[in-house]
Amino acid sequence: MEKRQIAFSPPDITDLEIAEVIRALKSGWITTGPRTKLFEQKIAEYCGTKKAVALNSATACLEASLRFLGVGKGDEVITSVYTYTASASPVCHVGAKLVLVDGAKDSFEMDYDALEQAVTEKTKVIITVDLGGMMCDYSRIFEILERKRALFHPENEIQEAIGRVAVVADSAHAFGAKRKIEGNWKKCGTAADLTSFSFHAVKNLTTAEGGALTWNPIEGFDDGWIYRQFMLYSLHGQSKDALAKTQLGAWEYDIVSPAYKCNMTDIMAAIGLKQLERYPGILARRREIIERYDRACDELGVLHAEHYGSDHVSSGHLYLARIPGMDEAGRNDVILRMAKRGIACNVHYKPLAMMSAYKAMGWRIEEFPNAYAYYQNEVTLPLHTKLEDKDVEYVIAGLREVANGILEE
Repeated sequence: MEKRQIAFSPPDITDLEIAEVIRALKSGWITTGPRTKLFEQKIAEYCGTKKAVALNSATACLEASLRFLGVGKGDEVITSVYTYTASASPVCHVGAKLVLVDGAKDSFEMDYDALEQAVTEKTKVIITVDLGGMMCDYSRIFEILERKRALFHPENEIQEAIGRVAVVADSAHAFGAKRKIEGNWKKCGTAADLTSFSFHAVKNLTTAEGGALTWNPIEGFDDGWIYRQFMLYSLHGQSKDALAKTQLGAWEYDIVSPAYKCNMTDIMAAIGLKQLERYPGILARRREIIERYDRACDELGVLHAEHYGSDHVSSGHLYLARIPGMDEAGRNDVILRMAKRGIACNVHYKPLAMMSAYKAMGWRIEEFPNAYAYYQNEVTLPLHTKLEDKDVEYVIAGLREVANGILEE
């Protein structure tokens, strides 16, 4: 087969997005303005929430969620060790104690038994990770938190209204996913108390950089008021954004807190609006590719994450494959062999306890045997909507050659 070059995850940008960006540039609004507000509205409609907030990253959405909940020094926040740093770094930013838990055996999901054991009187938030586009078992998570309700000590009115440890979803990968929760299908964005999405360049839906935040209703707190709190966090604590200040005689504003700067721009939102129009087709194409990969991996004896089942539908963001019996060096060799065939692969993820910043906090990978076992033979295959059918077949052929070559050695 003739050698091809298969990129890992290039952005899928068409003339639709380009034309909308040009219209935004010509409109005079290039920072937060009417397109950002429309994008927020469309995100909320898509997820089935009353409101959404668009910011400059999913990380900003996570940090804003923690600050909104009043999490800080003396509090504990639990998340999975098997994730990217963006799930954990906002905990450090707000001054809370980061608590990492192992993955379940042969799974990228958090070990829910370990999660239950990790909840203490100081726990204020669980940051769940919907890795690869597959939502966590939220039914199990909420059952755990109900059992632990007596341990929870609210420290402000919002925490008191929620009445238990809050669930903040890192759904950077999972925009468009859904799962059955307590017998009912729920779309990602409505499963957790607050949910953050990423629209980074490698994500299914991109705004180049960017993210969005949704939330479920909190008793006693109006959604409009909640939305305004996130606007204040994102724009220096300024009581009016640039759009509001354009109203006749409305120049004056107040600074109500020394807050942060992480707003989305209309140029970014312009890309997102057209991506959102195309999104059903994007999800369908990703599913086609995943199902072809699944058939090939099953034939080869290569393990893979289950994106689609009777109780869950993935957004199909990452194709997580594992080669049984292989150690870390062997896995790296597979990636090198695929690269020599022009096929870019990756690893998702190197557990946080293997990273210098988290080792400096005292974490050791030996505490997380399941996460390490999953990581050491995980290979992420290229999965994106720029792949043509012949590209998919080329990746499969390359994987077959590499896998068979290794078995013969």
